[in-house]
Amino acid sequence: MNKPALRRGLSRSPGNAAENHAAYHDRMSETLSGTIERVTFHNPENGFVVLRVKAKGRRDLATVVGQSAHATPGEFLEAEGSWHTDAEHGPQFKADSIRTAAPQTVEGIEKFLGSGLIRGIGPTYAKKIVAVFGVRTLDVLDESPTFLKEIRGIGPRRIQQIRESWNRQKAVRSIMVFLQSHGVGTARAVRIHKTYGDRALEIVRADPYRLAEDIWGFGFRSADELALRLGIDQQSKQRAQAAVRFALEEAVSEGHCGYPEDPLIGVAQQLVGIDPTILREAADELVRNGWLVRENDGPGEPWLWLKRLHDAETTIAERLTRLNQASSRMNVEAEAAKVEASMGLTLAPEQRDALREATRNRVFVVTGGPGTGKTTLVRGILEIFSTQGLRCQLAAPTGRAAKRLSESTGQEAKTLHRLLEFDRGGPKRNEERPLDLDLLLIDECSMVDVLLMQHTLRALPSDARLILVGDVDQLPSVGPGMVLGDILESKAIPFVRLTKIFRQAQESGIVRAAHAIRQGELPESSPPGKLGDFYFIEAEDPATITDRIIALLRDRIPARFNLDPFRDVQILTPMNRSELGVGKLNETLQGILNPSQEDEEVVRFGVVFRQGDKVLQTANDYQKEVFNGDVGRIAKIDAEEQELHVDFEGRRVVYEFEELDELSLAYAMTIHKSQGSEYPAVILPLHTQHFLLLRRNLLYTGVTRGKQLVVIVGSKRAMEIAVQRQDDRRRYTRLAWRLRQAER
Repeated sequence: MNKPALRRGLSRSPGNAAENHAAYHDRMSETLSGTIERVTFHNPENGFVVLRVKAKGRRDLATVVGQSAHATPGEFLEAEGSWHTDAEHGPQFKADSIRTAAPQTVEGIEKFLGSGLIRGIGPTYAKKIVAVFGVRTLDVLDESPTFLKEIRGIGPRRIQQIRESWNRQKAVRSIMVFLQSHGVGTARAVRIHKTYGDRALEIVRADPYRLAEDIWGFGFRSADELALRLGIDQQSKQRAQAAVRFALEEAVSEGHCGYPEDPLIGVAQQLVGIDPTILREAADELVRNGWLVRENDGPGEPWLWLKRLHDAETTIAERLTRLNQASSRMNVEAEAAKVEASMGLTLAPEQRDALREATRNRVFVVTGGPGTGKTTLVRGILEIFSTQGLRCQLAAPTGRAAKRLSESTGQEAKTLHRLLEFDRGGPKRNEERPLDLDLLLIDECSMVDVLLMQHTLRALPSDARLILVGDVDQLPSVGPGMVLGDILESKAIPFVRLTKIFRQAQESGIVRAAHAIRQGELPESSPPGKLGDFYFIEAEDPATITDRIIALLRDRIPARFNLDPFRDVQILTPMNRSELGVGKLNETLQGILNPSQEDEEVVRFGVVFRQGDKVLQTANDYQKEVFNGDVGRIAKIDAEEQELHVDFEGRRVVYEFEELDELSLAYAMTIHKSQGSEYPAVILPLHTQHFLLLRRNLLYTGVTRGKQLVVIVGSKRAMEIAVQRQDDRRRYTRLAWRLRQAER
């Protein structure tokens, strides 16, 4: 048919337009087949891939772009689509559909197995195995993996590892295909299989909303999209309950413990478009089933709570009140003079008063900013109780905070998670197996959320003492609640707020800057050319700010302050996204501090990990005993075993490649993630693109992370906004109210 006739044919009948268009498209579409040589890019969230393919009938490798649930080097590929020329990358085959199949050639099988797909088989063993079994290799892995013992170096342990990994990969691929066929990203397929095992698909089909609750990193919207594609009614009770629970979980992720019921129903209604009446009925049923708690007797309108958080607040209030009302049976004021003499110092009047109150009360709170003598007071408290023969234990929320506490006191300090012996089932220390101590002192208490404080108080012996130390002006905990702030607000628990800045501390530009920020004043920068410890470098646009940061890292800080840019300097930024956010800065800084080394790197979840990289743990992993906020260095990448080894300050932890979504690069991190840590030097980019997060307590927290040097690089306007704006976003908590009620 010539072109005019074709055009006439397409316009002949409106009723056949779709069929004619499809027919025309079929004539334009091509099929490309061949072997996948390399996976250049893979986005596991949406399945988008860029592949290099050795295609039949083509001399050079073809670039194929499209969507695939999985694609592995060595696999046979068949794609339907058409050729296009990209202005930057040249000719590309844009695939409308991609199908892959197990490789059939010896070369393809070797590349497939050597890709790191199967634990225990890397390029070396892939070559050995294929040399023995040839095209039968995949059948051997499927049916008789014990035959692998014929390969030199492969023993029973490795055979078992290969068998388990091969079977898991088959199951995971089934999950990936299922998810992508229903329009959902495949990034969490491994975690789904690990969580649900061989019943994964059965469980997901029955209740897709479980994915949002059980699978770390799997969001409600993805689960809801899958549920709707599986045929769940938009106005169903199941969807309504999931929406109410998700709305409450979202509130918790923002720091709230409970939430007023009417606004919460409104949030859920906006989320899913379900009639509010159905949502209220769903909330009623969740309350009856024990998932949620409705509280009507507090101040104001009724609130809804996740049961675990209502229990946490109630437990904290009850136990702190019980401790506070118990007899101290101790008065050692006469010992204070001996403590001062043994420590070789003179306590200020407010420190001496605080020391006296600490001995008189079973629970006591110490708060104050940098340079106000918290550390000295803590040492005095420990000295006075130790001389009385009390068993004192020190703890902090993070590893870095515990290390700092240990260094400043000369006594062992543990993280709260390790002290409570957390594992997958929760803390092993509780009422039945309490901690073996007489006094527990917790530093950096502003970081402790309600769940961790609940577990701590449950494990505290009934006759023990508790000292809480922290800076209430810092950011509240990442987790729900504001324990330290609520305790102080209640005025139900004895406390001291240290305000006097000691003379030695006044000489520090960092300390002066921190207190200026806390009081709503612009901090004073050290003059140019003069050696100080706090600087503000003005720069207006993000690109210039990035360039200045790089210059500081490469040249100025190492030359002038003799600090290692890799080990001693930490970049802290308000946001994750944006040009000056964590993601972009990490990508830039990794390229400078730890450039490409393809034989010693792995790409997972859109991140390149290289041997030597500084990395951050982003989730609590009780099995590995690493926790959200822990920072380490990549010590080894083992492609053969598909393992990455991280050194967390002398303790090596092993991750499978598919677990690397728990890690992120840590050359730059958010100020929130830095809580409890202290670094020799801190660089803070500050720009109005961070507007939503520019608040006084955020800047104050960032500045107080630096020990020897703090440099703020950014716009003066952004600094003014951050200093002037108080954080007026009130978290919905009732701990202060509960403590006051319990005192009556």
